[in-house]
This record gives sequence, structure tokens and C-alpha cells, in this order.
Amino acid sequence: MDRSGFVKLAVIGFGLVIASFFVRGFGQLAFGRDVAELLQAPIILAGFVVLVYLFVRATLDAIGIWEVENPDA
Repeated sequence: MDRSGFVKLAVIGFGLVIASFFVRGFGQLAFGRDVAELLQAPIILAGFVVLVYLFVRATLDAIGIWEVENPDA
């Protein structure tokens, strides 16, 4: 993975988290609170998993175990 791929995954992760809040809000209007939480759960979980992966990957890059390639170098 290079730096641009890392940034793309970060945007996707944050986008999933933000989208889950929209799904919950509109779901509460349309279906009620319980159904909205069920609709939100897989989206926010996917976003959380992506962001945790990126955190681990950045930490491993910082200590030099698993490098994120720099395409400019």
C-alpha cells in the first residue's frame, strides 16, 4: 500500500462512520429507533474496522516494521 491508498482508505473509513449516522437519523424517521440501530450497526462497524486497521498500519510504519511505500521516493 502506498500513501495515496492509505489516504483513500482513511476517507472511506470516515465516510462510513458519517454515513452510519445519516442512516440512523433517517432510519429513526422512517422505521423507529430499534430498526435504525440495526441498520446503522454494520456500517459503523465496517468504518471502525477500517480505521483500526489504518491505526495499526500507521503505528507499524512509525516503528519501522511494516512500511507504507512513498511513491515519490
